[in-house]
Amino acid sequence: MRRMTWVAVASLLLAAVGIAPVSGQASRDALHRPFDELLDLYVRDGLVYYNALRSDRSRLDAYIASLDGPRAAGVDSWPQEDQIAFWLNAYNAWVLRAVIDHYPIRGRAANYPPGSIRQIPGVFDRTKRRIAGRSLTLDEIETTVLPAFRDPRLYLALGRGALGSGRLRSEAYLGSRLGAQLDAVAREFVTNGHLFRIDETANVIHVTPIVSWREQDFVAAYAGAAPDRYAQRSPVERAILAFVLPSLLPHEIAFVEKNEFAVRFREFDWRLNEMGARR
Repeated sequence: MRRMTWVAVASLLLAAVGIAPVSGQASRDALHRPFDELLDLYVRDGLVYYNALRSDRSRLDAYIASLDGPRAAGVDSWPQEDQIAFWLNAYNAWVLRAVIDHYPIRGRAANYPPGSIRQIPGVFDRTKRRIAGRSLTLDEIETTVLPAFRDPRLYLALGRGALGSGRLRSEAYLGSRLGAQLDAVAREFVTNGHLFRIDETANVIHVTPIVSWREQDFVAAYAGAAPDRYAQRSPVERAILAFVLPSLLPHEIAFVEKNEFAVRFREFDWRLNEMGARR
């Protein structure tokens, strides 16, 4: 008889005592459980209790270490939903780590608010992080890892440590729940004034610059789905309209269907998304 692997033996032993072996999906979700607990404790409506998180940083540090440990090995071979959840959580965790490493932030760069994450030199474009055996900046995660998944909603799921970002969730992304979580990100887009706002008086739709930063991705994913009445608009405007129409209220749809508005990209709000910040 062929020798059984230790995995097979372990599965038989667990079955014998009535315990089901942990599936690959459950194991991959479990990797993010510590981060899920931290977000549940320290994030409310997208705002972060940074001072409290700093006092509990050992758990965040342990989670971040696990993202470059044995349990993260082979992430590129995981199902796509698990890969996406991994990279979104890695990005968001490292942003939180960057902030608490410098909190309270007191910078002097004139182009950004004094407490902004952008006051931390090189936080997005120069500082390398070790993740799943790779050395990456936060910008490289956004521009070289996430585009492969061809889902622009991912850019709205990144917590950039700023009020202008999509809302940082009070839960980790999980492969088993990713579809519902990203659907919620899309629905919340039109209710977040930093991302989208209709000014009917001025006949203007204001849109986050995140869409313009990742214009190619949004156009590829959504422009072709825009109704024919918007055929004369630019590709990125058609993409925006196709993206938001399913989530608009009836009076907003009526305004949009008149097709008499201008689309303007607003300035990104780099104020720190800390508890007590005014939206």
